[in-house]
Amino acid sequence: GTHVHARGTRRVSPREAQTDGTRVAASLDRARPRVRTHVGSDLGSDHAARGVYVGETERRRGGEMGKLDVEEYGTYDSMVATLLEHKFLPEKEVLQLCERARSLISEESNVHSVRAPVTVVGDIHGQFHDLLEMFKLGGYAPDTNYLFLGDYVDRGYYSVETVTLVVALKVRYPDRVTIIRGNHESRQITQVYGFYDECMRKYGHAGIWKAFTDLFDYMPLTAVIENQIFCPHGGLSPSIDSLEDVRKIDRFQEVPHEGPVCDLVWSDPDDRTGWGMSPRGAGYTFGQDITEQFNHANGLKMIARAHQLVMEGYLPTHDNGLVTIFSAPNYCYRCGNQAAIMEVSETMDTEFLQFDPAPRRGEEQSAAKRCPDYFL
Repeated sequence: GTHVHARGTRRVSPREAQTDGTRVAASLDRARPRVRTHVGSDLGSDHAARGVYVGETERRRGGEMGKLDVEEYGTYDSMVATLLEHKFLPEKEVLQLCERARSLISEESNVHSVRAPVTVVGDIHGQFHDLLEMFKLGGYAPDTNYLFLGDYVDRGYYSVETVTLVVALKVRYPDRVTIIRGNHESRQITQVYGFYDECMRKYGHAGIWKAFTDLFDYMPLTAVIENQIFCPHGGLSPSIDSLEDVRKIDRFQEVPHEGPVCDLVWSDPDDRTGWGMSPRGAGYTFGQDITEQFNHANGLKMIARAHQLVMEGYLPTHDNGLVTIFSAPNYCYRCGNQAAIMEVSETMDTEFLQFDPAPRRGEEQSAAKRCPDYFL
């Protein structure tokens, strides 16, 4: 892919970054009992403990917990087809989907192994029509393998449809679609940036929001493509030196206010060396020296992450040791940025495909007017 220089890109000002990072009261759900018999098993494989969250039928069926049986394919195919037509999915189906997804992804490692070829997608933020535009460009699953880097919800107008489609694709094609957790996949952030309100508006109560935010706790924190490209949503952490350190984390919880889980979804690369305070109020900034050290120590070619608006849709930095991918074009229906996805070939070559927004519908035009500045 061609190299885009940092000149034209927009640095996130401390003020706007701060709003995203502002800690919105303590997490409502701090005290949820987590039945983890031994912390650090990473795979969530203590079946007895996890059985609490899994329906009887699934426990009895045994085998691979979340994988569909062949006779279920039709149900999920029609779910995906319905969503691709931007039609409403009945509440019962969404709840069934969340339960199914949870038993599937709770088995996955904190560093989920992904095979090439794969197409890597950055933040989508509820911009459903642009997600469809992205599929037109990159191809539909299962013909194209996808790795989604989080931030499916908030800010855009169609968080419900977006996250439901991405999760449905994961359940239907578990070996071809990988989803990891972004900083917006959290109870706290979704109550401020739109997903909670959208669920209330579309379903009339908070049940769907609860089902999805419970599911978010189970999403893998990172992925690694062919053991060469490390993919967190945000960035690195001073508490993590190796992929092994990531694998040891007990991830089944709300994103904490500090610590390695927080850093993986909140941190940003920076021009300054070393670790720095993040203007977002969560995570850290990290310099090229940190990136090079981490890549070298872990035998990695590079880090691919999302989390920051970049005007060209992608931005290599740290001497190509790291690339940012952002897949929400004209972010918030007003930022004027292009979006991009990264195609990784079987031979581990990377190519960036840029795309513009889908033609806008009336409600999104009015959304742009409604969207206050601190949202950007």
